[in-house]
Parts: sequence; structure tokens; C-alpha cells
Amino acid sequence: MRLPRGTGAVLAMLLPGLALALWLVLGAGFLLMALDGAARSALLGALAPVAESHGMVLVLWWVLFSAGAGLLARRFYVAHAEAPDRLADVARVLAGDPSAPHVPATGPAGLKALAEVVNDLAAQRRTLQDDMARLVAEASRDVAFQRDQLAALMAELEQSVVVLNLEGRILLYNARARTLFRRLFRTAGTAEGVSADPIGLGRSIHTVIDRALMDHARETVERLMGRGEARPSARFVTTTPLGHLVRVLLAPVRAEAGGAMTGQQITGFVLLLDDITDEYEARARQDRTLIDLNESARASLAAMQAALDMLDYPDLDAPDRERFQAVVRDEVMGLGTRLSLAADASSDMGSRWPLQDMLGADLAAAAARRIAADTGHNVATDQVDADIWLSVDSFALIGALAFLAARVAEAEGGADPAFALRLTPASGRVHLDLAFADARAATGGGGWQSAPMGGTSQLCVRDVVERHGGELWLERARTGTGACFRFLLPAASEGHAEAQAPAESRPAYFDFDLFAASAGSHASDDRLLSDLAYTVFDTETTGLDPAGGDEILQIGATRIVNGRILASECFDQLVDPGRSIPEAGIAVHGIRPEMVRGKPRIGEVLPAFHAFAAETVLVGHNVAFDMRFLTLKEETSGVAFDQPVLDTLLLAGLAHPGEESHSMEAIAGRLGVTVSGRHTALGDALVTADIFLKLLPLLRARGIRTLGEARAAAATSYYAKLKY
Repeated sequence: MRLPRGTGAVLAMLLPGLALALWLVLGAGFLLMALDGAARSALLGALAPVAESHGMVLVLWWVLFSAGAGLLARRFYVAHAEAPDRLADVARVLAGDPSAPHVPATGPAGLKALAEVVNDLAAQRRTLQDDMARLVAEASRDVAFQRDQLAALMAELEQSVVVLNLEGRILLYNARARTLFRRLFRTAGTAEGVSADPIGLGRSIHTVIDRALMDHARETVERLMGRGEARPSARFVTTTPLGHLVRVLLAPVRAEAGGAMTGQQITGFVLLLDDITDEYEARARQDRTLIDLNESARASLAAMQAALDMLDYPDLDAPDRERFQAVVRDEVMGLGTRLSLAADASSDMGSRWPLQDMLGADLAAAAARRIAADTGHNVATDQVDADIWLSVDSFALIGALAFLAARVAEAEGGADPAFALRLTPASGRVHLDLAFADARAATGGGGWQSAPMGGTSQLCVRDVVERHGGELWLERARTGTGACFRFLLPAASEGHAEAQAPAESRPAYFDFDLFAASAGSHASDDRLLSDLAYTVFDTETTGLDPAGGDEILQIGATRIVNGRILASECFDQLVDPGRSIPEAGIAVHGIRPEMVRGKPRIGEVLPAFHAFAAETVLVGHNVAFDMRFLTLKEETSGVAFDQPVLDTLLLAGLAHPGEESHSMEAIAGRLGVTVSGRHTALGDALVTADIFLKLLPLLRARGIRTLGEARAAAATSYYAKLKY
């Protein structure tokens, strides 16, 4: 174990004096042991007066000798013990990054020569790397040209596009998708002025789109692929925290081998998204207009019929006849006006809740699996017409069937309800029946149409029926005790070709290496540091006492995914501290009161930052200070940052234990990192991110490879014991 720098030099200075004192004491002891009693007494008696009168001379002589010898020993230790350690640390940095600063040629001649050799080797390696980079650049020029063309094309697309790997992590998205998610999927509790992107490379799509919806769409795609569909896809509609409706088309990304799709080898998924809120609201307005027209038309027709009946009387006098004729004319005119208004309203027609064409047998099979999983009872599907296609919201409809089946199973009290699904045509529409054995179970508890189905949605069965423009009723068997819930659903239109996905494209925000992400997940502590995603952040504050009332003024952060700093995905937000800013602090961070006036408070900013940092490891420099501020605001913001945390201050101490200073500037200087934007939250976060990436190979060389190893090693550091 290497001693901290400075400790060894002090011991080296003390060692000569201690050695001389020990030598004199041992020599005197051996001499006295060799003499007999009389000689020993005579010697001590002769030395006692001398020691009394001139003892200080001997002590002074020993002090002078010890000091001189100590200085020489210190110089020797620094030159031959510390210098090699320092040389080794710098050489490790240079070995990992040939662009790092050269090894300083200081110390004894041998070390100077060794430093020159290391620098020469690093220069040769740098030349080789430059040559290799040039060759790679030349070889990939054509590929890069095509990639840039595709990126430009993607940027111009009118549709929002997101590409996912098998884990649901984002590996590609275009600018329109970024704008759509930022506008519609803002985190709950976040102020409108907070700059936060709900999506980002390496982040999970499930943080913004319900996992159950995604899983259902994936199952639909896999089922279509298993049936041999050339272009399988699935559609669904999701709601956003702000109440918007977003239509999503999900299509698979399949590997290509030998010029042909391998079919079953899915490597990821493409999402195409559209905001359909205006369309849906327009259709709702039209529906309301038609309903109003229907009601008013009935009243007008009734009034005209009554007037016409009166006109049929032969003895009706002229004034009364004229009055009834005026009623007919007025009603006809009013009805015409209302029809004109309805026609105008129809020009603003939107679409009903988007439904997807689906083979009835597939719907029945998926519903049977869901009911069996929820209730533990098997479902018969042998009475399903294999040729029927429906136009349905399959996710909501299967949820409604499962909810009704659960109510029946609960009323049965453990007995087998003998569930069966039946699908039959019904005059241009389709009957979908959930049949069961005991009619009494259907009435258990009541309110089966209006009770919320649970989960993330507050839908009830009646809502699902209305989405389909259909009907639902409970029908009991005319003989026996059986019953069924019967859904009247729309049949699909003629032709069931799946919608084709757009041509291949690639936007500005991508990282295709994420396709190789493992399909399974492991505990974070067991994962390699190089495989994790990180949020590197920093804060600027009004002072250094979070418990004493100091507040956060600014939060800046960037993300590291797949070993790369995502400069396009940053979080940079000023915060109104709700208190004065000391002048001493302004001189450091430059944030004046007028800059934060009107900005969101910390309770509005932290939810957005929490979403930005979701499913990542937090990284900072002297991060215990920043984390203390976040911890104290948990109650105010309603969010807790409970993910793993790494500190570059501690990690630098592990990588360079022989160095005295581990300030950001000192570490950056040793690693060849350019410091810019110092004492701004985002600037410090970017510098910290660069330092962190430079530290990873140095930690790996010392056997620190996983997150758990890094956290355990950092916990032993002196700095880790500091409290804020």
C-alpha cells in the first residue's frame, strides 16, 4: 500500500536522527553490559560530571547531524521514491491518452532518460493513431456521406421518429420527435419554462409511454411476423400528462443477412408519432353538433306533423289555417338553417378514436391469454370465426374483457366459470361474446359498466364501448344458466394490408451501438463502468451552507451514453432562490438577482431534472455538497434522487493516490482536459464529464471495473467521510 504523498518524506527526514539515537543507545547499553560492576560504576561516575556540564553540546551535535541527514534523506526519498511514483502516474495517463501532457523530464538522470523514452513511445503511438484515424476516415468517407444525407432527410421529415433497441432504450430520434415530446410529455409538476427533454439517447421510452401499451404493440407485431406478414406493425393511442392524444405506429427493425430479412431476428423498433388531439376534438365537436341537430330535428318534425294534422280539418277557418301554415314554414326554415350549420361543422371533421384492423382470431387468442393470466381459468376459443376482421383498440378492448372476466370469477367464488370467447358476424358488424356458465355471477356487485378498470387509466368498460361506437349488454341464455357479455363492434373495411413504414432514415440524434445492449438487465453494482449511462451535473448556490438556508441558483447537467458525452442533450436551468444572493458569491458564479428574477423555483425545477437523470448514475465533483442540497429539497419537490452516485474527487484519489491536490483544475491539468466555463453549472458539468471519461481507463488499470468496485473503493477515501 502506497503512503499518501508527504507522509513518506516526513518519515524519511526523521529516520536518520532516530537511527543515530538508537545506535548510540544500543552502543552504550552493550558497553555497560560488557563491564563488571566496579568498572561500570567508575565509568558512570566519570561521565556524570561531563554529561552535567557538557551534555547539551552532545544533544546539539545530535540535532545538527539529524537535521542535515534528514534533509539529505528527504531529497533522496523525493528523487528515488516519489519521483518514480509520480512518473508512473503520469505515464499511465499518457498510456491511456496519447494526447495527454508529456511526462516531465525531472529527477535523477535515470528517471530523466526514462521519461524521454516514455515520451518518445507516446509520440510514436500518437503518430500511429493519427495514421489509423486517417485511414479509417478515408475508408468511411462514402459511408459518412450517405449517413449525412440520411440525417438531413430525417431532419426534414414531417413525422416524429424514434428508434428503440429491444430493451426500449432510445438509440435514435429526429428533431421533430424531440419537439413533440418536449411540448406534450412535460413532466408533471414541472414549470413550463424549465428546459428539459423527456427523451434522450439511452433513456427508456417507458418513462413517457406506458410499458403495457408498448408490450401489447410488440406482441401484436410478433404475432403478425409469425403469420408471415411482410410489413408488420401495430398502432395505438396514448395520452400525455397535458391531456393530448398521440397516435403511435410501432414497426420492427430486423437484421439483414445475405440481402434478405431474417424475419424473426428483431434488433429494435421504430415509433412514428402524431399529435391527433385537434382531429379528435374536431370529431367530438361534430358529433355534438349532429346530436343537437337530431334532437332539434325531432322537435321540428313533431311541430310540423301537428300543424299538418290540423290543416287536414275541412272546417278550419282562414286565420287558423294561415297560422298553422306559418308554423310549417318557420320550422322548415329553422331546420334548413340547422342543416347548413351542421354541414359547415362537417367540413371540420376529424377522426374518431383511432382503431386498428385486426384479425378476430388474433384478438380472441390475446384476450384468452390475458384472462387466463388474470383469473387462472382457461378460456375456450373454438367458436371464433377465423375469417372475421375487426376495427378495434385492441389494448383497451382486451383490458375490458379481462376486467369483466375478473368480476365473474370473483362472483363465482373459486369455481370454474367455464369462460368462452365467441366471434360471429352481425349484419355488417361483429358480435364478440364473453360467455360463462352461471348467470348469477353477472350481477355480482353491480356497476360493471361504469366501474374503473384500474391500471394507469381511469377508463371504464362503457368508455371502451363508446370508443368503438358500439354497444354492450348482458345476455342470458334462454335455456340453462349460461350468460354472456356481448360487445357489438365495428367490422374492418375491405382489405387488410398493413401500413408501410417510411423509407430508412437517420436523424441527428443517434447512437447505433445501443442496438447491442443486452436484452436482460443486471444489478447496477455488477455492471461495468463502461456499460452504464451517466448524468454528470453541477450546481451553483447562494452559499456553502445548505442546512443554514443557502439555496440552489443553477443546475447544469449533461449525459454520457456508450462512453460518449451527449453535448446535444444538456440540462441548464437558472433557479429563483427566493432569497438574496450574497455579493461574495456573485463574484464567483456571476449570477445576479435580475438573472433569476421570474425563473422557476427549485420545487418546479427538480422534477424535470429528476426525469432527465432517470435510470442513470449521477456523477459530480465533490458531489456530496450538491447531493446535500438535493436531499434537503425532497419534500419541497416531491422527488428523491436515489440512484447510485460517483464523485470524480474520490475517483481521482484512487487513480492518483500520490498527488496532493485533487481540485478540478489540478485533475484537469494532469489529464489534459481543457477547463472552460468554470463556475457555471453547465460548464463545470461538461469539464467533470470529460475528467470522468479520462479516469475510467486509469481505474480499470487498477482493477476497478464495475460500479460496485468503484463505490466500495471510493468509500474508503478521506474525502468520502466529509459531511455537509
